[in-house]
Amino acid sequence: MTPRHFAFWPKRLPFAIAAPATSLWDNLEVNARRYPHKAALVFFGSVVTYSDLLQKAERLASYLYGLGVKKGDRVVLNMQNCPQLVIAHFAILRANAVVVPVNPMNRSEELKHYIIDPDAKVAITTADLASGLVQASDSLAPEQRLSHLVISHFTDAFVPQTEGPEAVPTAWRDWLCRHHDLPDLAGGKVHAWNAALGSDKEPPALVVGPDDLALLPYTSGTTGLPKGCMHLHSSIMHNAIASSLWGNGTMENVSLMVVPMFHITGMVSLLHTNIFAGATMVIMPRWDRDVAGQLISRWKVTHWTNVPTMVIDLMNSPQFDQFDLTSLMYIGGGGAAMPQAVAQRLLEQFGLRYVEGYGLTETAAPSHSNPPDNPKQQCLGIPFVGVDSRVIDPDTLQEMPVGEPGEIIMSGPQIFKGYWKRPDATEAAFVEVDGQRFFRSGDLGRLDEDGYFFLTDRLKRMINASGFKVWPAEVEALMYRHPAIQEACIISTQDVYRGESVKAVVVLRSGFEQTTEQSIIGWCRDNMAVYKVPRLVQFVEALPKSGAGKVMWRTLQEREQPSKTV
Repeated sequence: MTPRHFAFWPKRLPFAIAAPATSLWDNLEVNARRYPHKAALVFFGSVVTYSDLLQKAERLASYLYGLGVKKGDRVVLNMQNCPQLVIAHFAILRANAVVVPVNPMNRSEELKHYIIDPDAKVAITTADLASGLVQASDSLAPEQRLSHLVISHFTDAFVPQTEGPEAVPTAWRDWLCRHHDLPDLAGGKVHAWNAALGSDKEPPALVVGPDDLALLPYTSGTTGLPKGCMHLHSSIMHNAIASSLWGNGTMENVSLMVVPMFHITGMVSLLHTNIFAGATMVIMPRWDRDVAGQLISRWKVTHWTNVPTMVIDLMNSPQFDQFDLTSLMYIGGGGAAMPQAVAQRLLEQFGLRYVEGYGLTETAAPSHSNPPDNPKQQCLGIPFVGVDSRVIDPDTLQEMPVGEPGEIIMSGPQIFKGYWKRPDATEAAFVEVDGQRFFRSGDLGRLDEDGYFFLTDRLKRMINASGFKVWPAEVEALMYRHPAIQEACIISTQDVYRGESVKAVVVLRSGFEQTTEQSIIGWCRDNMAVYKVPRLVQFVEALPKSGAGKVMWRTLQEREQPSKTV
């Protein structure tokens, strides 16, 4: 039986593709030969061509090889969006190693896990983040510590301008242009970026292929610490090519790179997709609505993948009428639903249909997307290229009829291999249906009569704050380190702008009754990424518990949002 969504499939595209039997590095190498003088990266007016990018990545790869990095080794990459991130990402792949992308918002307490769990001995970062990695490494047992830390200043990649269209925003100058003394690393060695790129040795022979591990991005869950998702070169390659085809990708595309490239969407749907196409990437290190408007106008950006809150923010800028968005051909994203009124304004004012998609770290970003020519608003879309996706009863595993909610499962070439060092979690994440292995998303959804998927709820306990996934168990584990906290339960609270925000319900230890909500929030800001920090703290005498002694978080959630089913 032909899937009903095939009726809305882009006519120009096949339902499935055969990805090349090469490594991700080959995509850069091929396009450096094809377009040596073409702009690959643009950062505040400074341009890195494809040949420059190739050469810098090869030099860094040879330096990493000299540090002892060999095939399959995991290398931590902790950076904001900048040219160095792209160079380092491909250098790690060229060294036959595995990229471990880390959220630059993470604090030293969180960073320990990303050193210990992947058994990383080498890390690459920027000077503004180096102290956090050093503090994390120094606090570990000697055998767990980093051996080498490569540190770059942002100004290693560009010459800051103070005037004109390429000027660095005033609010960013101190952050981007400040020089930091390189720290000491206990039991290890720190290396300056420019020294690393000065290597004149040959990189090792490229021996990795489609079946080798390429990326180990981490995803949190309902319990415990974040888990590494094992992605092969083949799974990332598939979605890089599929995303390029889906979004009308050509070498003439100009993409605005503001979605973080440590995140699976930024890595796959933007970085690897654009490198495969030979396109130009205009890089933003963090979000600023007026900078985004200026860059789209200045560089004639054609493709912009984003989080809906970015579009809302840009369109509310007092300078919005001064920006030229006419070059945009494709605009879309995910992480949160695009409000219908905003999507309608994009269509009426610019002729742009906002294309929403859906995916997870485990699915190498998109597992579903709206067809660009037939999108539905506030909809996950249809199964992506090569994907078989269904809605099943999470208990019986029986497929649900049209309109009935169930768990979304998916199978396809972009699905991850499993969780690093977690065979138990890997086994629990997959189910066999009709003789086929499907990944269990943990999200509840439904199918409409056209075969489009809609998200209805979550099986997993998760908070979505402006597209950032916050896992309560992880935040709670960090909060228990506060000396005044006896118990803590994290729930979501409604937020007009962010959709959801984090709230902590806290029981204080005896003797700490003078502790304030603000002091708890301040401590959290010092010890966890800002998007995880509770916006609200409520003190209670006791948390509701089951007969088995488990905290009844659902009860607290229902009290906070009675109409919300979690």
